[in-house]
Parts: sequence; C-alpha cells; structure tokens
Amino acid sequence: MFLRKPRPDPAGPEQESVWSYPRHPLLEPTPKRLEIWLGGVKIADTTAGYRVVETSHPPTYYLPPGDFLPGVLIPAAGQSMCEFKGQASYWTLSAGGRVEESAAWSYESPTPEFRGLAGHIAVYARRVDECRVDGEVVTPQDGGFYGGWITRDLTGPFKGPPGTLGW
Repeated sequence: MFLRKPRPDPAGPEQESVWSYPRHPLLEPTPKRLEIWLGGVKIADTTAGYRVVETSHPPTYYLPPGDFLPGVLIPAAGQSMCEFKGQASYWTLSAGGRVEESAAWSYESPTPEFRGLAGHIAVYARRVDECRVDGEVVTPQDGGFYGGWITRDLTGPFKGPPGTLGW
C-alpha cells in the first residue's frame, strides 16, 4: 500500500519544519549545549556536537566520546547498517546504578560524507533519564528504531509512530 506524504504542520517564528530537511541526511556541527542524564547522573555534556537532519525526522545528536563521563560507555554486541552513514556499533550506558544495554550507537568508520561523526556517540533519549538541548528537555522520537530528539523549535509530523514507516 502506498502511503502519501503527510501535510507538514505550520512552522512558527524561529521554528524548523522537519519537512524542510533534505531527503538524504545532512551532517551539521551544532554549538548547542547537549546534556544527558542516566541513573540521576549527568553522563555527558558538550557544546561540540553534531546533528544529523533528514526529511520527516527530528535531529539525531552525536556527542564526542570524550564529553561522556569515564566508564559510562561500554561496547555492546550488535551492529547495523545505514545506507548513508555506514556500519553502526552499539554502546551500553552505565551510571548511578542503572545499566541500559545498546542505548547508544556510533559510526567508527563512517562514509566520507559523514566522516565528522567518526567515534561520536548518539543516545536514544527514551532509554535514559533525560536529554537536553540548550537546557530544554527533549521528547524522544517515537519508534524503537529512531533516535531523534524533539524540541519545541521543531514542527512535524515526525516519522516514528505506527503508520509512518512508508514516509
């Protein structure tokens, strides 16, 4: 069954529509402050991250591994393949007595277009206590596969809920 592209929500002042993002993902450095908590502990804090934007998806943020607390990142089993970024490796996160298996991923040897991501870590917001962008607590993107962080400066609709796979 063919699913039609949904009608984008109107964007207000200082908002981005995820429907204005390119179809093939785009890598952008971001100076925004990115923070992550797990087990009541702030496990990562950076202003040197990247974001990947793609049509219908909220941005996925990638943080330098050196901006995570020591011992938080544990290599996890499993890999996946992205047609644009290459082969992903997974990470278990551990802090404050809480362990989240395969709650983060990275591209150790990404494709040339995404070489800036090499070794940077993305985290599923729904698998940790909280993620923030410039102090704003994010809403996790729906769906078990997606890792976007939704902030109030974005408009959708966002890919992820049931029925959106064909977008």
